[in-house]
Parts: sequence; C-alpha cells; structure tokens
Amino acid sequence: QVQLVESGGGLVQAGGSLRLSCAASGRTFSNYAMGWFRQAPGKGREFVAGITWSSGTTRYVDSVKGRFTISRDNAKNTVYLAMNGLKPEDTAVYYCAQDGQPWANVVVTDRTLYRYWGQGTQVTVSS
Repeated sequence: QVQLVESGGGLVQAGGSLRLSCAASGRTFSNYAMGWFRQAPGKGREFVAGITWSSGTTRYVDSVKGRFTISRDNAKNTVYLAMNGLKPEDTAVYYCAQDGQPWANVVVTDRTLYRYWGQGTQVTVSS
C-alpha cells in the first residue's frame, strides 16, 4: 500500500516562501515520476509541477514558472516543492501524487494518470 504524506504548508505573506515535502512509502519510490497539484476553493485540481523518476525532466504550469522548483531525493523517498515569491492566488490545498507507471521519461499533467495521492497540505498566502 502506497502512502504519501505532505507537510510544510502554512500561512505566509505575499512575497514569502514555503517548502513542501512529500514522504512516500510502499513501493520503490525511485521508479516513479511525482507530481504536485493544487486545488483552490471552488476550483478544480490543477497540475502545478512534476518530475520524472530520474529527475531528468521537470515541468511546471506557466503561472509558477520561475517561482516554484520541484526536486526529489530518492534516498529519502521524498519529493519537494520550493515555493518563492508567493502570491495570494497560490492559496490552495497542495497534493503530491505518484505516477501510475514506472520509468516514465515524460511528466504528465493529467491527474487521472496519477495513481496515488496524499491527503493534502494547506497553503494560504495573505496580501
């Protein structure tokens, strides 16, 4: 049974920074691409960033490019999302997710292709 546990969310002022972490267990973490999604109140869950199993490829939604950085430490079974220059519109529940297929060399943005999900961590950015 795969378990993903996010941490690092909180309340921050606009322009501030946070780093989210997602600890994984249950299957070989290093074999799978990982993604971060977010869901704001009244909106659908959107792709934010993703990273392949080898860290060879990363992908970001346009609204966070240059501000957010995804990374992973396969030795610690953890994926991170460093968020800088936060804006009020970044306020959402952030979820990490694990790709359903191993060894993917592309980052998919379709949430239906991610098989396992964490419980989410709240990020609130005040203006």
